[in-house]
Amino acid sequence: MEALNSLLPLMLYCFGIILLAVLIILGVKLILLLDKVDRVVDKVDKKVSSLDSLFDFIDNASNSLVLMGDTIVNGISGIILKLFKNKSKKNKEEDDDE
Repeated sequence: MEALNSLLPLMLYCFGIILLAVLIILGVKLILLLDKVDRVVDKVDKKVSSLDSLFDFIDNASNSLVLMGDTIVNGISGIILKLFKNKSKKNKEEDDDE
């Protein structure tokens, strides 16, 4: 029993030291991995920022097309509205004359 009392703490200390060493190694590898990921993210950010001008051009072009389309639709709907108002005014005048 006494041998077990002295052997068990010694085994726990050894396992604790091994676990601590493994955790330190994993921590260092994780830090190196994060550095690599940071470099990749920086490269991707640089490439995306070079495309920003293209996306701005496309955005402005689509906005101008939408503005032209809205103007055309508003013009056509205004003409149609005037036609129906004229017809309804003529119908009211005919009804009033009778």
